[in-house]
Amino acid sequence: MSLVWEAPPASAQRRSDMQILGDAETDHIIRKMARPIFQAAGIDPDSVQILLVNDPSVNAFVAGGQNIFLHTGLLLTVDDADQLLGVIAHETGHISGGHLVRGTEAMDNAFLSSLLGMGLGVIGGLASGNAGAGAAGVMLGQHLAERNFLSFSRTQEASADQAGLSFLEQSGISAKGMETFLEKLGVGEPLMNDRDAGYRLTHPLTRERIEAVRAFVARSRYADARLPAATEADLRRIQAKLYGYLDPRGALQRYKANDPSPAARYGRAYAYFRQGDVKQATPLVDGLIADEPRNPYLHEMKGDLMLQTGRAPDAVAPYRKAIELAGSEAGTIRVSLAHALLEQRDPRLADEALKNLQIASKGKAQSAFLWRLTAQAWSMKKNDGMVAYATAEEALARGDLPMAKAQAERAEKLLPAGSPGWLRAQDIRGQTGGDRTR
Repeated sequence: MSLVWEAPPASAQRRSDMQILGDAETDHIIRKMARPIFQAAGIDPDSVQILLVNDPSVNAFVAGGQNIFLHTGLLLTVDDADQLLGVIAHETGHISGGHLVRGTEAMDNAFLSSLLGMGLGVIGGLASGNAGAGAAGVMLGQHLAERNFLSFSRTQEASADQAGLSFLEQSGISAKGMETFLEKLGVGEPLMNDRDAGYRLTHPLTRERIEAVRAFVARSRYADARLPAATEADLRRIQAKLYGYLDPRGALQRYKANDPSPAARYGRAYAYFRQGDVKQATPLVDGLIADEPRNPYLHEMKGDLMLQTGRAPDAVAPYRKAIELAGSEAGTIRVSLAHALLEQRDPRLADEALKNLQIASKGKAQSAFLWRLTAQAWSMKKNDGMVAYATAEEALARGDLPMAKAQAERAEKLLPAGSPGWLRAQDIRGQTGGDRTR
């Protein structure tokens, strides 16, 4: 799993600091599940960013345009894919209704723009725990810790429910998931713990909302529709990955050694990986690949295992296979391949690394880490101008505007006037307060 973060200390978690996680497989699975809902809402599915927040509270929200943030606590709490789709349909209702958080009442727009510019859903390997990839993680901190400023009014909540229910009906998906999820959260229950309270705080629950959803389900043509078994299996898989990564010990208790299901083997593999037990992780990964040889994310997992255990040359072949199988959705895997190539410190591999990084930079895989690797590759090729340009992009992605400006100015001096890097350096200087046309 390509999560871009390092686990924060417990004290940071108590302060409600949050981190964005990125994983190609999780993004692919959730996007595939939600595609009919986005289409029913008249939204281009490829324009929606689905962002995973490392936070144990059961919560989800929209912000900054067509960006849906899902907490890990939500993903691990939903009982089935219908419940997850009920939440996504509701959040899509907020997008279609224009209920996005605004100004000082919510999230600082400049901060969010900078955050999204970092390429959320980026790099690494969920199982990696790699310091380089972790440095590309994004701390949301107090911008998201103040839950109240992400709250919607009760009227907006009811409106988003109705829109979401309509999208589910148009998609032929049962709305029972939304009903059971709201019932799961409940209203008027004795004190809920903090982990469960998040969604209730940011999405005010009322008995009327639950009754309205229940009434819709009662008259829906698709109330008893069932999602394909493969969809439920996909959800179990990404839940297992999260459990294995976030709580290795707990995952090994949850997914017993005598459980042969793919999800259980997935969870155990990631848990062993996180514990550094390569001997136990390797046969599990190899067995999963043997069962699903055309699953790109299993080959990615094998590459992560090799890379993060100091065997960068052995990671190259699995990553190349994963890219071949993933096609246009291989952005983050391309970054991992470039990382494996550059770890070998062989200038002859710099061109292949650059090719993959350049392709990845044109999609959703952009991140500070991508640009750091790009600078490293250009350094191997002894091109100081492009090193300066890539370093400017990295600084911009990190929000370090003075450094971005300084490196952009350096790139302009070193690169041929009119070249792509020179032109982009001018753009960066303009973004950081410089005169673009000087």
